[in-house]
Amino acid sequence: MKPDNSPVNFDAFLIAWNQHQGMKTPELHIEIARWLAESWQVGDRELVLLAFRNAGKSTIVGLFCSWLLMRNANLRILVLAADFALASKMVRNVKRIIERHPLTHNLKPDRADQWASAQFTVNRPRELRDPSMLAKGIGANITGSRADVVICDDVEVPNTSDTPGKRQDLRQRLDEIDYVLTPGGLQLYVGTPHTYYSIYADKPRADADEEVPYLAGFKRLELPLLDGGGNSRWPEHFPAAKINAIRLRTGPNKFASQMLLQPVNITDGRLDPERLKSYDDDLDYREANGEAKLLLGGKRMVSVSCWWDPSFGSPDKGDASVIACVFTGEDGDYRLHGVRYLEHDPALSGEVDEATQLCNQVCSFVRDHFLPSVTLETNGLGRFLPGLLRRELNIAGLPSAVIEKASSRSKDLRIIDAFDAVLAAGRLHAHRQVFSTPFITEMREWRPGTKARDDGLDAVSGCLLSEPVRLPRLPAPAAKDVKARANWRPGQGGFKADAEFKI
Repeated sequence: MKPDNSPVNFDAFLIAWNQHQGMKTPELHIEIARWLAESWQVGDRELVLLAFRNAGKSTIVGLFCSWLLMRNANLRILVLAADFALASKMVRNVKRIIERHPLTHNLKPDRADQWASAQFTVNRPRELRDPSMLAKGIGANITGSRADVVICDDVEVPNTSDTPGKRQDLRQRLDEIDYVLTPGGLQLYVGTPHTYYSIYADKPRADADEEVPYLAGFKRLELPLLDGGGNSRWPEHFPAAKINAIRLRTGPNKFASQMLLQPVNITDGRLDPERLKSYDDDLDYREANGEAKLLLGGKRMVSVSCWWDPSFGSPDKGDASVIACVFTGEDGDYRLHGVRYLEHDPALSGEVDEATQLCNQVCSFVRDHFLPSVTLETNGLGRFLPGLLRRELNIAGLPSAVIEKASSRSKDLRIIDAFDAVLAAGRLHAHRQVFSTPFITEMREWRPGTKARDDGLDAVSGCLLSEPVRLPRLPAPAAKDVKARANWRPGQGGFKADAEFKI
């Protein structure tokens, strides 16, 4: 069978199938079909199709695969999905289309062994090692396979994206597509975002060390349930009443993710990093008239807390070793000015042991932030570090105290107590560099009782709980008829002593 040089348009192919099935074709499906066909015909080979749940996108992509095989029976199509069952579902759908569509039934082979449930080979002129269509789960080994078209159908689901480790593994497995796809082959992603750190995000996530989005350069079609005017894109299937019911039943985050295609976590997090107030100011240390001052954005800082939650800081595994500092200004607001994730260098372990490497990094942090003291959590590894840290601070010429602190309360409770009130009140500020650290990811994904990473949260919560609550100094009432309250705090105001006395 030679490639068809004058094929039926894909939208006509789609309409013919729906008529054969006794169904109508909504405008939404026509729009998707024309975008896929136009992209293929002009040579766009890196595509992302995002459409709301139950929009029928996988069904249309299955018809698209049938249309491609009708045009060129020599094509090899690989379907990747979050699991093998989901990938096989699309392959079975394409098989049924080929069997029943009036334009493709001649593609079905005579041999039954060429017509299996998870893979099949159509009648084709060339003898090729790979089948016409093959289903694989994202975790399967695809080494040695070759494909002219790779369909990534819902490769991102909660089971492949709800932790940083799973997201990294997903990206590594998707990177293998480059070694499977033939030159000039088509790579098509189909799905909905399931996390703020989605592979479908159109902007890089600095706190996840992204400089560009994962699918940068891919041509995109995004079809959320509601258009720019707030109207349903498929009113026959999703009228306003049904949309409101879905919104109420699933909650705002899941609705935004699955129906509006916004990359947010599908479950509500306890700590919302959007409540942090960002600032760009650097520390300004001054000495004048025998007095030292530390300013941030022109505001004088009156206290600071530094907390080190230590571990060995292995680059590849285990808990992170995190040090953080929080300043409090005269206005009573908290400023998270530094969060540093410490790691030892295994290559230097023969010359400088791991603990000394970490202590040297702490000394650098103390120097950079003018810290008068460091509170060291002495649970576990921390019990052996105070003496070593004091020695390294002394060698570095830093007159900073080391305060030993053992934590006995549940970590979840400490984090809740530290963050809930200050975030709700909008009193927690964070320096711009904090937003490029894993701390923001920890905030976004932390939930009590789970095993999500929380090392940075633990360190910052220690700082917040160590800082006293300060009331801002308010000016006296301007109205003359209003009597200002006396300052109730001890040690405030002047005192006149009688110095005229005889000895």
